Amino acid sequence: MNTPRISTDQALQLDHQLCFALYSASLAMTKLYKPLLEDLGLTYPQYLAMLVLWETDGVTVSELGDRLHLDSGTLTPLLKRLESAELVTRLRDVQDERRVLIRLTATGRKLKARAARIPGCVLQATQCDLSEVLNLTRQVQALRDRLTA
Repeated sequence: MNTPRISTDQALQLDHQLCFALYSASLAMTKLYKPLLEDLGLTYPQYLAMLVLWETDGVTVSELGDRLHLDSGTLTPLLKRLESAELVTRLRDVQDERRVLIRLTATGRKLKARAARIPGCVLQATQCDLSEVLNLTRQVQALRDRLTA
C-alpha cells in the first residue's frame, strides 16, 4: 500500500483526524435519533438494546453486552430502566442460575411496530441511498473490528 506523505502540521489538523470525523458524526447521529426515540420513550443505548432483543429475544446479559460492546456496569442500569418501563424482564436461567436472560414483554414487542419508521427517517436524513449507507456501515464495522482485534 502506497501511503501518501503529509507534513506534521497537516497530520495534526483537526479535519485530518479520522477519530474526530467519527466522533462528530456519532454526535450528529445521536442528535438525529433523540427526537425520534423520545416518541418511543427510549434513550439511544436503550434503543440499541431493544434492537438486539427484537432481533433475538431471550439473550443473556453477557450476550447483549457482547453485541453492544458494553460492560455489565453500563448494561445493568440500562436494563433496570427498560424493566421499570415494562419493556423487558430479567430472569435467571433455570439450567444455569449464573446466567440472566432478557426477555421482551408484550409491551416491548409492540414497541417494535412504532420503531419501524426510524430507519427510514435516518436514511432520509443522511441524504444517501440505501446501498451507500449499507456500504458505509460495512466500512465502519470493518474499521471497528480491526481496531478491536
